Amino acid sequence: MNNRPSPYQITAFTYVARERSFSGAASVLSVTQSSITQHVANLEKRMGTQLFVRRRDGLEMTRAGSELFRITDRLATLDQLVTEKVNDYSALTDGHIRIIANAPRPAMPIISRYGELFPKVQIDFTLYNWTTAMGLIADRHVDIAIVTEPEESDALFTQELRRTTYMAHMPADHRLAGRKSLSLADLQTDTLILPEDGSLTQKVVRAKISEFGFEFPRIIKTTTFPMVKEAILHGLGLGILLENSLYPSEKLVAIPIKEMSEQYRDCIALSADKRELRLIQSFLNVAVDARAAHIF
Repeated sequence: MNNRPSPYQITAFTYVARERSFSGAASVLSVTQSSITQHVANLEKRMGTQLFVRRRDGLEMTRAGSELFRITDRLATLDQLVTEKVNDYSALTDGHIRIIANAPRPAMPIISRYGELFPKVQIDFTLYNWTTAMGLIADRHVDIAIVTEPEESDALFTQELRRTTYMAHMPADHRLAGRKSLSLADLQTDTLILPEDGSLTQKVVRAKISEFGFEFPRIIKTTTFPMVKEAILHGLGLGILLENSLYPSEKLVAIPIKEMSEQYRDCIALSADKRELRLIQSFLNVAVDARAAHIF
């Protein structure tokens, strides 16, 4: 008995995994949803295991599905590269690119510029904490991550966008707002607002607090950087965030922290084998131009 899965089964599975949807995979591949469903069902029967489970918010890969996807997505990427080399793509007219970041900036200005230049390209963008973002890019669930200090790996290509430092963010009318610099000791009497568990910011700040022996009796943990900003604006406390990780506001000021003068790299990170894909190349080019123009 031939145990090799057919190319149609592998392709159907890969695009269902990419799109998190049978109908989405059918649309991308220009085939019927029933054929996609049948190919995946046959692949599951051949492997003797389930590859997807249905959740309220869509499909989720099983462990077997995730392990298989790490391989098949590489094959699909290679096939895409071959197609692009054979065909003459004189213009980028359509496509779908999945982008994640651990902060709104510098991601959103680049995405905005990219959308202006390539209006027919579908862009999915979501904010995640640093740990989740690195896991998603390592497992090939997204195309591009814009993150601070990405993990080093031969499987990843990284491109630095800028360097930045941590600052104390507070309301413009706060008692410390007029200071040119602060110590962590100056902040101990205020409530400290940090992003959620898994964020690089929380990891760095807690390490600094421990290193210098400070105590912060009141710490509020919230989700994304925009939520930290909202909490500060609503008077819940002070935040420690990377400089320019949020959009400027006349109601907020950011002040350097003496114990946190180190610079951190904001980078684009992606699977190394995807670097030559036309969608990825076009995004990298836009990012380079945006950096040169200082738009973030």
